[in-house]
Amino acid sequence: MDTHDHDPGAGKLDEERLQTLLIGPQSPWQRVVVAEQAGSTNADLADWARTGKASDGTALLTGYQSRGRGRLDRSWSAPPETSLAISLLVVPGTEVPAERWTWLPLIAGMATSEAIRRATDVPTLLKWPNDVMVADRKLCGILAERVETPDGPGCVIGIGVNTDLTEEQLPVPWATSLLLAGARTRDKNTVAATILRAFGLLYRNWLDDFDGSALARSYVARCATIGREVRVVLSDSEDARGRAEAIDDHGRLVVRTADGLQTFGAGDVVHLR
Repeated sequence: MDTHDHDPGAGKLDEERLQTLLIGPQSPWQRVVVAEQAGSTNADLADWARTGKASDGTALLTGYQSRGRGRLDRSWSAPPETSLAISLLVVPGTEVPAERWTWLPLIAGMATSEAIRRATDVPTLLKWPNDVMVADRKLCGILAERVETPDGPGCVIGIGVNTDLTEEQLPVPWATSLLLAGARTRDKNTVAATILRAFGLLYRNWLDDFDGSALARSYVARCATIGREVRVVLSDSEDARGRAEAIDDHGRLVVRTADGLQTFGAGDVVHLR
């Protein structure tokens, strides 16, 4: 059966429905905007944040972005309505120590992985730092960027989920989509709302009840990288290889290399077979 044709919820994002689902007195989300299309939701939201057009708790979503950006400044695009792009803006406040910010992209990955499991029954895992995987195929990528706002430093976090890509439409052979993974639903509104709610819960803990070692344990429980032989790509000309052994209290990856233990705060990880 072609699930794409028979999933009644695989349609477009509904701004009014998302506002009803997400905005409330106990919610971190104060404004939800759906764009018909965007170049890059992260770039657009960052521009809004810098100029005061968006404040803490703003989420921008689209079913089609033509110039999406990933780590190491890679660009990508997907056919209209085959993916879900969510960018969110949080402005934690100057009382939050700078060293705690390293956790923001990781809790976005934790929230996204958990939300997709709950909403779609797809068994996701994390590849450090925040790729959401189904087995060894990438379902979702996340990019966090610091931005200066009139209210102080903020973070724009972009979450891109492959929802309806067919095998022929995949950007790379090691990608996958909710369609290909046999998701119970691919309703973009359900998936988006579940991700944003899950992030809101983790973000509140990060703000108010921070415990780096507890976060690290929670992250490791969802992570497929620990215990694997990995290559950490730092740039086009630099990488490191070894066995991923732990996540430290700052969310950094600890790898045992030929030169001993090394800790990485950023990088693109390749799981080696």
